[in-house]
Amino acid sequence: MSLLYTEQEQDLRDAVRAVLADRCSANTVLARVEGDLPYDGDLWRVLARDVGVAGLLVPESLGGAGASSREAAVVLEELGRAVAPVPFLTSAVLATTVLLRAGTSEAGKILGDLAAGATTAAVAVSLAADPFRPGGNDVVAEDGGLTGVVPCVAGAEVADVLLVPVGDAVHAVTEFTVDTDVSLDLTRPVATVTLRAAQSVRVADSSDAVPYALAYTAGLLASEQLGVAEWCLDTTVAYAKERTQFARPIGSFQAVKHRLADLWLDVVRARAVARNAADQLTGGLTDAARTAVATAQAWCSPVAVHAAEECVQLHGGIGMTWEHPAHLYLKRAKADSIALGAAGDHRDALAGLAGVPAPA
Repeated sequence: MSLLYTEQEQDLRDAVRAVLADRCSANTVLARVEGDLPYDGDLWRVLARDVGVAGLLVPESLGGAGASSREAAVVLEELGRAVAPVPFLTSAVLATTVLLRAGTSEAGKILGDLAAGATTAAVAVSLAADPFRPGGNDVVAEDGGLTGVVPCVAGAEVADVLLVPVGDAVHAVTEFTVDTDVSLDLTRPVATVTLRAAQSVRVADSSDAVPYALAYTAGLLASEQLGVAEWCLDTTVAYAKERTQFARPIGSFQAVKHRLADLWLDVVRARAVARNAADQLTGGLTDAARTAVATAQAWCSPVAVHAAEECVQLHGGIGMTWEHPAHLYLKRAKADSIALGAAGDHRDALAGLAGVPAPA
């Protein structure tokens, strides 16, 4: 096992970073979140089709790249650094993993379209669902189709296909109503999805597909949190070198140095646990991988929030303005901290996996 980035992973990082630098500047994201369409469809088409990120986890036999969780983690790290408003996590990771786990011919057809960037999918579960105790929803299968309401679904606004867990099965529907909810993270909206006798196709006969995908995605979400923390650290260090007070750069003051040094150590540790989770997931959701996922989320979640808070505070007055992008990173970090299980949920899960008493 190596936590270092391979040459192929570095090439993928460079390709994604180049697209984001050209099409996803801070001003572009700020302007978009003020409008009615926070998701950037043009950016997603370039990433999905030209770079091929939509089909990273899809096997080559279905038109994908046949890559692993390590490559997906690299993409998420870069998307986190740019708080890019694209549905990679919800479609190319979460929904794709559900379909891969299903392993049916119906799921394979959808995967082919996802890999080609022709369609986008979402899973009808709350973004705040605990992967270790996912629970159910209020959707029922009736003679006329699926009926029910699912709140707090991420990626539903731009989804062409919705994967709906119903009992011990997962159904795919294309007819559903989306009502956007008020979301803290403006770059990743959540919505309430309503199904009214929606016709569906059964894509999975196992109740395991969705919990598996939630835990798998939680492990990769740590890489997005790492990207958020890295941007906050790098941006704050650069600002501390330029901003002067009392005729000296503020970065020369010992109090500021100590805060940034402590933050750097936190981010380095976050990189280690996030990379470990991505590497462990290449072999599937084994016991070792579950432990790595819980460890990564228990650490990366609060680190991303802390890094964003330090970014806002050490930028002083400008960090509190809407025009500066720091608030986007704080909101993404806060939203990610409760997505797919809060840090406390993962600490409890880690205690169970390690066979020790859970924290009080």
